[in-house]
Amino acid sequence: MEAMGLVNFGRYTCSHLYLLLLIVLPLGQHTVEGVWPLPQSFTSSNERYPLNPQAFYFGYGSQSAAQRGCSVLDAAFIRYYSLIFPDYTGNDVLRFFEDKPFHIEINVDHDDCESYPHEDSSEKYNLSVSAGQASLNAETVWGAVRGLETFSQLVYQDDFGSYFVNQTEIDDFPRFQFRGILLDTSRHFIPVHAILKTLDAMAYSKFNVFHWHIVDDPSFPYQSQTFPDLSRKGAFHPMTHIYTQSDVRRVISHARLWGIRVLPEFDSPGHTKSWGKGQPDLLTPCYSGATPSGAFGPVNPTLPSTYKFMATLLKEVSLVFPDSYIHLGGDEIPKNTVLHIWKGTPANYRKELSKMTKAGMRVLLAAPWYINHISYGQDWHNYYNVQPLNFSGTAEQKKLVIGGEVCMPRASAAAERLWSDEQQTSSVEKAFPRLQDFRCKLVRRGIRAEPLYVGHCKHEYQGV
Repeated sequence: MEAMGLVNFGRYTCSHLYLLLLIVLPLGQHTVEGVWPLPQSFTSSNERYPLNPQAFYFGYGSQSAAQRGCSVLDAAFIRYYSLIFPDYTGNDVLRFFEDKPFHIEINVDHDDCESYPHEDSSEKYNLSVSAGQASLNAETVWGAVRGLETFSQLVYQDDFGSYFVNQTEIDDFPRFQFRGILLDTSRHFIPVHAILKTLDAMAYSKFNVFHWHIVDDPSFPYQSQTFPDLSRKGAFHPMTHIYTQSDVRRVISHARLWGIRVLPEFDSPGHTKSWGKGQPDLLTPCYSGATPSGAFGPVNPTLPSTYKFMATLLKEVSLVFPDSYIHLGGDEIPKNTVLHIWKGTPANYRKELSKMTKAGMRVLLAAPWYINHISYGQDWHNYYNVQPLNFSGTAEQKKLVIGGEVCMPRASAAAERLWSDEQQTSSVEKAFPRLQDFRCKLVRRGIRAEPLYVGHCKHEYQGV
């Protein structure tokens, strides 16, 4: 009877009222498409509860290790209020059937509010939604942020614009700990505002690592405090196409609030052509016979000055970027290094997975989600159907695959593969309506997400 709240009954007979019920009730119904990526355990009923933006509250449980003043969660509450109620401006005439308050109570086990996410950070959470309240419990604030994203996807609007959420029980955690997105800002400079928008989109799909391939052969946009000539002479433009120290701090700070690690890549000793423009004698000169050709190879290993330069630069980088890892790109790798498989056919990368894990190395898989695989039509099927552990090896070897990384605009398909249980997400046909629904959520949030197929979203590109 909730949908009848907008109807004036004054002049209708019982027969008219019965007919009206048949017509109006279906408009208020909604089939919950679910959450993307799919939680590990997800049960939802048809029992739904109205939400009033003017009577909706976030709060900390009395036993929560994090309390008011927690920078990560306080900021998340502000962000997610707008994401949960995208139409609400504070000036609307109320169109709700009841004004009972709805509370989300957050409980976390550890007060890591002022820290940075790291490779061992738990993202496990459980979420219970019932009449008038939701309970979100997590081990860390990062898990709580993932749970808030899930709750935001559970909220929907009927045809009259009223907000609802269904009774739901969720227990969730990621299948793989490392779920990354790579951006190369050396070959194509990306403005800071676009990077921040990418971080937002990553969080909506529950990615947790931003692999910032910040410098390479074409340009050196990172503005070093110690060696300012690197960007002054090596960037595409020394003023407009650089990342200042302030820019870098802004990206890292934004990522932290979403529970995203920032993993910088300073590829070396190769891929350093742009470095040589601002650092004399760094690169190895090439010769044609006994005559210098004017070309240069990788970093010159024969000069003591090279080692001093690299040590000083990498010390600066380690102080600027809080993560415990840096990506060096090359293949000169000690045992405690994580290996990154970024190219190859399925047969080849599976062979590499087998070989590397047999040697006891931890591995990241990026090859099936690299940008050179983009093709025509509904190619998201290919990236959704990847099985990261489908290679020859023992159970212990497969534990060494710590996750994967995406470098293409089809990232949401891979996001579910890296977060969700493989057996529950083996059908592209079943995934399609959820991914289509999620894509429309992204569009409404200002993310220019590519269409899956023919069709449209109800709220197409609002606010973009």
